[in-house]
Amino acid sequence: MRIRIVDAFTDRPFAGNPAGVLLLDGFPEDDWLQNVAMEVNHAETAFAHRLPEGGEADWALRWFTPLAEVAMCGHATLATAHVLHSTGAHEGPVRFATRSGVLVATPREDGSVTLDFPTAPLTPVEVPDGVARALGAESLTAFDTGPNVGDLLLELADEKTVHALAPDLKALGAYSRRGIIATAGAEDPARGYDFVSRCFFPNVGIDEDPVTGSAHTALAPFWSERLGRAELTGLQASRRSGRVRTELRGDRTLLSGRAVTVIEGELIA
Repeated sequence: MRIRIVDAFTDRPFAGNPAGVLLLDGFPEDDWLQNVAMEVNHAETAFAHRLPEGGEADWALRWFTPLAEVAMCGHATLATAHVLHSTGAHEGPVRFATRSGVLVATPREDGSVTLDFPTAPLTPVEVPDGVARALGAESLTAFDTGPNVGDLLLELADEKTVHALAPDLKALGAYSRRGIIATAGAEDPARGYDFVSRCFFPNVGIDEDPVTGSAHTALAPFWSERLGRAELTGLQASRRSGRVRTELRGDRTLLSGRAVTVIEGELIA
């Protein structure tokens, strides 16, 4: 079967967030899916198969990190939509049946794809004792991002602090189900982005995720409220880096970006 590595939320190879993508006839045993994801060893590997016509969705979609299946993944959904459109396997909007409900990916004339995801509910919480020491920076505010995302969102003092983070990843895993989203406002919005973030997910085998679509379902409402605009652009300031355009629509968040296939081969196991 064909396996592809796609860089998502970028318009050039070797940037953004890489995801494995496999189009299947059906879902094999979970152990096989997990082993493939472990072998691919990227933040997520997406597995999809076509569904019968006439239903509420066109394709079934699941995502696995090297250690576990996850409930939501933005960049691997974007990567899967890119493969479907670029190979001619599907035209127009794609409706994916997932653990987070039906998610729609719509191709745009500029070559980007827009994902329609549920907005993460943000619940203010006390900044946990010890998280500053584990993260390496003090937090101004903290929010729980709900069951689908499963992260602790921490607002930091400024963009420079986000860039300079060097957390104790083993210690950081104690403070959330999946991981930590660290964010701050952009120092200079003229650079083309409104806020920055970095995401650390040691509990699912991802020390630092390069670009995290699902995190932006929490970052979008967080920053839209503070900046007074529904449409924003976030820079995820990992080493690979990537930008996510967000549009807040109440209980739904639109995430837009591009993707590039960088490897295509045959899986023989």
